[in-house]
Amino acid sequence: MDDRLTVARTKDCDAAPEGWRRARGGPSLVEVFRTIRVPTKGTPWRKFVAFLGPGYLVAVGYMDPGNWATSLAGGSKFGYALLFVALLSNIMAIILQSLCARLAIATGRDLAQACRDAYPRWTAWPLWVLAEVAVIATDLAEVIGTAIGLNLLFGIPLEIGVVITALDVFLILWLQTKGFRWIEAFIITLIGVIALCFLVQIAMANPDWSEVIKGFAPTTRIVTNPDMLYLALGIIGATVMPHNLYLHSSIVQTRAFGEGVPEKREALKYATLDSTFALMFALTINASLLILAAAAFNKTGNTGVEELQQAHSLLTPLLGSAIAPSLFGIALLCCGLNSTVTATMAGQIIMEGFIDIRIAAWLRRLVTRSIAIVPAIVVTILYGEGQTAKLLILSQVILSLQLPFAIVPLIHLSASRRRMGELVSPRWLTAIAVLIAVTLIVLNIKIIIDFATG
Repeated sequence: MDDRLTVARTKDCDAAPEGWRRARGGPSLVEVFRTIRVPTKGTPWRKFVAFLGPGYLVAVGYMDPGNWATSLAGGSKFGYALLFVALLSNIMAIILQSLCARLAIATGRDLAQACRDAYPRWTAWPLWVLAEVAVIATDLAEVIGTAIGLNLLFGIPLEIGVVITALDVFLILWLQTKGFRWIEAFIITLIGVIALCFLVQIAMANPDWSEVIKGFAPTTRIVTNPDMLYLALGIIGATVMPHNLYLHSSIVQTRAFGEGVPEKREALKYATLDSTFALMFALTINASLLILAAAAFNKTGNTGVEELQQAHSLLTPLLGSAIAPSLFGIALLCCGLNSTVTATMAGQIIMEGFIDIRIAAWLRRLVTRSIAIVPAIVVTILYGEGQTAKLLILSQVILSLQLPFAIVPLIHLSASRRRMGELVSPRWLTAIAVLIAVTLIVLNIKIIIDFATG
């Protein structure tokens, strides 16, 4: 590993290759870069297993507490009708995350490094500032979700719960000393717990499965009903998290794949399969939340459920079991904890990538975590426990502002043959990505206008 890092770092002194303003520097997450061996021989299954993991860290961002409010509101108000929107959002996410893997494998750079090396400083530095703002907004939602989970399960006040979430930086440091596979195992285990909690709650709610299946089919009601359209826009607009684009393009490089084009093509295939399967699993979590809201709330006439605390308090009388709200709280806590871990990693990747910082690993973690967590603590304490829904909405609006500044560079760089070489994004894929980007940006602008006008 030391030899690889030495080679990577000495490239700073070389002339910049065609298409880049600057030569490739050292890798982000240097302590885990290329640490997971990829077998050069063996069955396709063995090779796929070697790449299994990064997709699930990315998938965490698509089931974070910031998405819970829209799913709860959509399911309680309109039943199963918005399941199609959840599916469509997931397809958009799969395509954009595949571009992240393509960029990383083709160029050896994560998205932050690629922006730093491809664009002039007057462009790259504002992109860094906006990315840091996105991490803060992401952390705001994750911290609130974790704190609410602690409050629901253990009665811990929200302000104290927010402070407790800051301790996850030590958890990440400890796991990273064990190896990146430990972090992946931790995340996947918590995702499994979340899935199990929802499985039990859905079984207790006994949904109408024929209506569930119909919900995944498109319906004109989404367009003709203004209230349904608004919630559909919220679900789509809150789906793609900017920090996930930076995260995936870095952690896919924890795999020690070869430098030749055939090896890179193979790595791209397995990395894309990993993220696709993981994001489809994330869809089952999001769909489960919407199905639970439809079966437990919409069916019983509770069509105005939006607050997480409100959903928790209603589950016992509606499902007739004291275990249901506990499972809801456990799922929320696991979801928030998972999301804060990946958001902290994304913060480190963004700082290292854009400004090429070189400090000790523990200090990097502490600095990047402080940048994100301190504003979240201050805002949460100022707003208080009764304003969590407003805080979650605020975090999504901030993320929507940053979204174009992550998606547009990703599509632009991955479509550049000079930078990507033979792994350049096919024109059909670029066209679909552009369509997705335009759709997401327009929807997010609408959310911002709606937020500003009340």
